[in-house]
Parts: sequence; C-alpha cells; structure tokens
Amino acid sequence: MKTSDFFYRLPPALVAQRPAEPRDSARMMVLRRADGSIAHDVFRNIGEYLRPGDCLVLNDTKVLPARLYGVKEGTGARVEFLLLRQIAEGEWECLAGPGKKARPGAVFAFGDTMRGTVTQALPNGNRVMEFAHEGSFYGALERIGEMPLPHYITEKLDDASRYNTVYAREGGSAAAPTAGLHFTPELLDGLRARGVGTGYVTLHVGLGTFRPVKAEHIEQHEMHAEHYAVPEETAALVNETKAQGGRVVSVGTTSCRTLEAVARAHGAVVPCEGWTDIFLYPGVEFKCVDALLTNFHLPESTLIMLVSAFYGREKTLAAYEIAVREGYRFYSFGDCMMIL
Repeated sequence: MKTSDFFYRLPPALVAQRPAEPRDSARMMVLRRADGSIAHDVFRNIGEYLRPGDCLVLNDTKVLPARLYGVKEGTGARVEFLLLRQIAEGEWECLAGPGKKARPGAVFAFGDTMRGTVTQALPNGNRVMEFAHEGSFYGALERIGEMPLPHYITEKLDDASRYNTVYAREGGSAAAPTAGLHFTPELLDGLRARGVGTGYVTLHVGLGTFRPVKAEHIEQHEMHAEHYAVPEETAALVNETKAQGGRVVSVGTTSCRTLEAVARAHGAVVPCEGWTDIFLYPGVEFKCVDALLTNFHLPESTLIMLVSAFYGREKTLAAYEIAVREGYRFYSFGDCMMIL
C-alpha cells in the first residue's frame, strides 16, 4: 500500500490555531461502523453515544515545557533544543538547531540556573545533553522552557495548560495526546455517574509519532519506539469490560497503540511497561479496542493510517472530505471524530 493512498487536500484555514473554548465545545463527527451512518454533534454530548459498562482508556502523559533556548559559552550563539527522551538522571536526547553549533563538548547556558553540555552526536543527528541545574530539573523547566507546539500552530499559546489534558500527570511527552484535550473534569465525572468506566495508561509521545512517512510503501516505514505503562487497575478494568460485553473506547491513537501493543505481546491487556514501535495500518487486526476517539490528522501520516486501519481507508478519506466540506477544525487544537 502506497503512502500517497492516504493523501487528502486541506485548506490551510481549517488548521486550528487555538484550542476550543471551553474544552468540551469542540465539534464531534460520529461514525458508526455497523450501519455506515454519520452524525454531527458537540463533544460535551459524548455521553449520548456511550453505554453503561463501556470504559474509556485515556493517556495520562504530560507534555513538558521541553523547548529550551541555550546560549553557547564562548561564542554567544543561540541554539534551540527540544527534549525528546530522558536517558538517565540529568541526561537527555535532544533535537538541536542549528546542529552545527552544538557539537560534542559545547556548553550552553539556559538562563541563570541551568547549564547543558553536548556529550554526543547521534547517527540520527540528535544530541545527547547532560544538564547541571539548581534545584529540581522539572522546576527549572517550568521556569525557562516553552511548550513544544507543532509547527503548524503559528499563534502563541497564552495558557500553556491548554496543551495538556486535565488529567495529565506523568511528565515525559514532547507532544500532547490531543484527543483527550476535549475533556473537562465535570464531563468525566458525569460519564462515571452514567456507568462509564475510566482507566489510564501512559505513553510518552515522541516526535517519531509525527515523523513524515518518506517511504513509498507504508510497510517500509519504521516507527520510533515510545515508552508505555499499563497499571494493574486499568488492565483489570479493560478485562472486566470485555467480559461483561462492554466496549473499550480508546481516547486517542496513543492509548490505542498502547492497548494493541500489550494485547499482541501478552495475548491480553496485563499490567506491564516497556517500549513499543507498533505500527497500525490497513490490514492489521485490532485485538482490544472497540471504539476510537481521535482528532483529524495530517495527510500521509501514521496517525491517519491507524484510523484507516480501524475504520477503512476509503471510509476514512470520505469522512475527511465531509469534515472539510462542513468546516471542521483540524489537527492538535481541532475537532474530533468518534468511531463506534
């Protein structure tokens, strides 16, 4: 299957530049696989499409203010760093730009309280940095870091918390699990009151998730591995939901990849943690997820391929055409679709 099979045309004006206000006011396209019907609604009404005994599985990862601007000691050159993955205490893999100013041995100042030394240039062009800082590293990030918004969002985000879900708690992501941005605490409480279970997994989203697919045939694309964890209570909730005939509803592609990776590795969803580079595309069978909540994704991305695997390529692209025609907002701060 060719990468070009997942292309669609999107008017730039439909790329959302700011989050919906309030969070649960985003639009929601509802797609039913059983009869092919399509409905248009508002996210706050999601409970109308769920049943008692269903469960939502949400990704509780938290986006770090991981974009840092360092001043090179000796030259004063300004270099941008993006934290990608923690290797060890105080040691991170980073994107650096311009990379030629961040060779091994270079030392950078990040404000008055943190220094970083480039210790290694990796084959993929990324840098390994060792940081020295006063107090907590994450406290220093909160003071001097910026949220790493995707390149297609060009407007400044006034409230950094809007690029995190209301239930984010496990710091480690370079990008938000955006399907979860639509929930409010009140909406989650209301769903629980209706008998809908909620469970959490953690998958720290790396930029590899959004890396362009450059291979002509999608089967040749290699995913970057991301760290995940499934706690005991979530595994129990998923298995109980299945046993009682309820639906496991994945909130976002990251939760979906976590559940499917674990189900493939263990034959069921069990408490565990590890790394996954699972790639879901048409022809791959889903082992766990029964329904999917997701935003609208970039053309030719692994994310639209995952949605196509769940809903069908032709039907997915047709739904995207309808979304364009109806003026839905796209990408991270955009509207969403619920596939039942």
